[in-house]
Amino acid sequence: MAYRFVHTADIHLDSPLRSLALRDTDLAELVGNATRRAFVRIIDLCLEEQVDALLIAGDLYDGEQTSMKTARFLAEQLRRLDEASIRVFIIRGNHDALSKITKELVLPNSVKVFAGRAEAVEIDRAPSHVPVVIHGLSFAQPHAPESLLGKYRPSVEGAVNIGLLHTSLAGAAGHDPYSPCSLADLARTGFRYWALGHVHKRSAVEGACTIVMPGIPQGRDINEAGPKSVTLVTIHDDGSVLLEERDTGIAQFERVSIDASGLEDWRDLVSAIARGLEKARDVVRSEHLVTRLQVSGATPLGWRIRRDADLLKTEADERASIVGSCWVEKLEISCHPPERGLETSGDPVSELHRLIEKDVLDSDAFQAELVGMAEEIRAQLPQECRDAFGSDEASFREALARLARDGAEGVMARLEAAGEGA
Repeated sequence: MAYRFVHTADIHLDSPLRSLALRDTDLAELVGNATRRAFVRIIDLCLEEQVDALLIAGDLYDGEQTSMKTARFLAEQLRRLDEASIRVFIIRGNHDALSKITKELVLPNSVKVFAGRAEAVEIDRAPSHVPVVIHGLSFAQPHAPESLLGKYRPSVEGAVNIGLLHTSLAGAAGHDPYSPCSLADLARTGFRYWALGHVHKRSAVEGACTIVMPGIPQGRDINEAGPKSVTLVTIHDDGSVLLEERDTGIAQFERVSIDASGLEDWRDLVSAIARGLEKARDVVRSEHLVTRLQVSGATPLGWRIRRDADLLKTEADERASIVGSCWVEKLEISCHPPERGLETSGDPVSELHRLIEKDVLDSDAFQAELVGMAEEIRAQLPQECRDAFGSDEASFREALARLARDGAEGVMARLEAAGEGA
């Protein structure tokens, strides 16, 4: 008889909204409730597939201060599994290492939350079946700069050994190092399956040691774009492993590019946006699509698009509502007039534009002032919003350069409009 389980991680239940652009109350409610709804889908999947267990490899919660409403919700969902005799195995990661809820909430006896010291739990199975042992170790503190792998109990000979580990592996873009280790390190343990967590993008390595990072089951902003899922795992008595990716995302974030090159009529631009949204909606696997529209290209509408960005956003929202289950969380505009770079020296607006681009934006004095203002603003933002300026020095500088150029283009758009109305 096979041993079957659902493997997930990084659920971040009830994490706060991370996008400053979610000002639409309906959209904010959708995204705000999405992690709960995705978790319900995970529980439903366990029940539908009649699995033996649910494995959660860290970051069930988003932080230390978790409300009792979240705790009650979790207890209710885990009770559903308990009633179906489905075991649950949980380790704590960097986000929920200090969560008092995880430590103090009274959960059903079928739920095992591993402590800060490695444990190995043998599963009760019929004598005719290969033994199964679940290994786990929780983060004792929010940071684990050194590998935790050496602290795990050795594999049990003759058994199927399954390990839960919260790790950044050898490193991943946008993720700090946590319990770093290599795939080779994991393979050398002799475990048949490693259930990992921490990196929000799915990956799987199959072989004598199957290693899976299931990814986040529900994206929370545009930086967690794409379809989200969990992994349904079947391990047969002969040691063979079957992996099945199962969708769980409620709202899928996607960037949608709109090429405005050559468009001269506002209605044609709106039609292009509608087509882009329809195409994206057709291929998205989730119940809802949340888009960030990226409008680019050389067009006579370049200045107007920037000047009337609020109007274009309203038009895009209307087209999204017609498409259905579709939302536009933000517009990113990089349009420009087709004659850029060919302006005559007699045009004062063009001369100013050239001056700003060549002499102002990259000057040391401007850069120093820009960095000072950005650091002051960032210091006043909530912790979860500070990555809006980038998560490291390189992305911080890149974000500032983009904001400066977008701001300059916006000023030029308004000056051009004023000149046309004079």
